[in-house]
Amino acid sequence: MLHLLKYSFLSKVRNFNIIFWPLVFPLVLGTFFYFAFGNINEADFQTVPVAVVKKDTADTFFLTYLDQVEKSSPDLLKAEEMPEKEALEALQDKKIKGIYYVGKDPSLTVAGTGMEESILQTVLDSCGNTRATITNIMKKNPQMDMKTMKTLLSSQDLVKEVSLGGRTIDGNVQFFYALIAMACLYGCFIGFGSSIGIQANITPLAARRCVTPTHKLKLILTDQLASFALGYMDVIILILYLRYIFNLDFQGQMGKMLVVSFFGSLIGVSMGMFIGSFGKMQEGAKIGIMLGISMVSSFLAGLMNGNMKDIVEKSAPFVNRINPASLIADAFYCINVYDDTARYYRSLATLAVMCVVLVMASFFMVRRERYDSI
Repeated sequence: MLHLLKYSFLSKVRNFNIIFWPLVFPLVLGTFFYFAFGNINEADFQTVPVAVVKKDTADTFFLTYLDQVEKSSPDLLKAEEMPEKEALEALQDKKIKGIYYVGKDPSLTVAGTGMEESILQTVLDSCGNTRATITNIMKKNPQMDMKTMKTLLSSQDLVKEVSLGGRTIDGNVQFFYALIAMACLYGCFIGFGSSIGIQANITPLAARRCVTPTHKLKLILTDQLASFALGYMDVIILILYLRYIFNLDFQGQMGKMLVVSFFGSLIGVSMGMFIGSFGKMQEGAKIGIMLGISMVSSFLAGLMNGNMKDIVEKSAPFVNRINPASLIADAFYCINVYDDTARYYRSLATLAVMCVVLVMASFFMVRRERYDSI
């Protein structure tokens, strides 16, 4: 048994297609993902400089609100009082992003459109909303103290978007979960190589193996184990690459992520062995089927469109219950975002059942093959 495992593993490692698609391609794609948007949340945010030009009848409420914004969110904007002529020159020279004219009704002047200008407009609009809120409250409660007033004037975030498990949600993490799911499914190339390696009508090596007294079930299981070990190792390398080279914080327990990868790798290899066992179908057609299933499954899990998994969940939730890539990605979500143990184990159980069905189907299809001459 160990002898069969050893040489099955070595023969796979020497195959370029088995090394490139399950290992090299996901690493390259993960690198592209990272430089495209993986570190977007770590981008340096520049404080927005703005000038304040006071009129004769300056709105003291707006000045107080602006002061509170600077104190509670010092990285948001930096306001500097200037004469109107100096402020206009600074705006023209792009030293500032806008000018607040503080008269009876505050106004904003900008020289362009962009995120910084939008922030300044949002501060102005927020001041108006806060003024209206305080006015309504004081009508009902004229004795409102100054502490409550300052709290309302503060721009500090009182609500933070977190998951049900209490962890902050990164809008780009689903791409990396779907990428890992794709890497798991790409283990089908390893399983496919194992499958054709025991079919005597396809390769001379398979013909020599079939005339040995070794039972076909033992051949299938040893190839399955060697294929799975290689596929699982590829996925672990990808996870470690994303975690320790690109410093992606998955936030969940690494042990549970490896368990998900275990079942994901097993389903990928099993799928490849199952498709490779299809009768007299041409090898190119089988590869096309594997690629089609892998890519469609990964697409529905959010590899190309981060919202696709949610769209499928709303319109056809049953697809997410049988799509292996969605099950893998969902299990990662349960660890890192949802903190939903029941959903996590449901995904693993579904993957395990699918693996058993595919392995048994592969065995029965290969076992019934008979050859007139080898």
